[in-house]
Amino acid sequence: MIYLFSIGFLEVSWVDVIDIMLVSILLYQVYKLMRGSVAVKIFLGVLSLYLIYLIVRAAQMELLGLILGQFMGVGVLAAIILFQPEIRKFLLLIGKTTDFNKGNFFNGLFVWKRRTSKEAYNITPIIEAAKTLGGTNTGALIVLSKDSELKFYAESGDIIDAYLSKRLLLSIFNKHSPLHDGAVIIFKGKIKAARCILPVSENDALPAQFGLRHRAALGMSEITDTMVLIVSEETGQFSLARNGKLLHNLSPQELRKKINDYLTTEDEKKEEAMEESVEKETKATSINEAKARA
Repeated sequence: MIYLFSIGFLEVSWVDVIDIMLVSILLYQVYKLMRGSVAVKIFLGVLSLYLIYLIVRAAQMELLGLILGQFMGVGVLAAIILFQPEIRKFLLLIGKTTDFNKGNFFNGLFVWKRRTSKEAYNITPIIEAAKTLGGTNTGALIVLSKDSELKFYAESGDIIDAYLSKRLLLSIFNKHSPLHDGAVIIFKGKIKAARCILPVSENDALPAQFGLRHRAALGMSEITDTMVLIVSEETGQFSLARNGKLLHNLSPQELRKKINDYLTTEDEKKEEAMEESVEKETKATSINEAKARA
């Protein structure tokens, strides 16, 4: 093994440097995940206790090391119990970013399955319903998913599995409807479920003007690959939550563009760009031919 440098009796190699960097990144990500919650104080306390245990072992304090060692022996089980919500959130984030979640791994293995078929998905009912709901200051929470049916969250509400329409959305979010309290989940042009319960974000940076509806939308976008549309009950304004970020006070035109960008895959975007370039070239050629004839 090639050593990089030495500090006293310690010889540091490239592997040690990489190891320290990876542990630092892991601890920082865990801290970011728990920042703003009570769990971060518990995490810092456990980390401090573990560092003390390492110092005690290095100093060969047998009695104190034995006591702390017994505590550290059940530390993993205690951590699972104490940090159960944070561990679940961390695993959901990993599942969100993995290629298995989007089917890209198997699509890469089978060449004939790489091209996904285009499906007609008209978002006009969503935009029109949002405009009507905003005009009457009726609150709404609409989850748009392009890769998953979100069965876990759909089963928390009432399964509908109906084709998307403006009238159906308006009837669901009517203030006198028993289904209005909660979120609607839309997948592949169908309303899968209504009155769904969404996870609430613990982000303290969210301004106080946003209520529970906006926090639920933000929390859903943090742990799933979805886009959530919020219609404010107080102001009637439109907001979109995506990847833990909130876009506020959007116009209907901006809503349509953002939602279309989210629902359109990268392959479809490339094909549309190629079609546009071909159309431009065709127009330019026809214009040049017309000028040459004249």
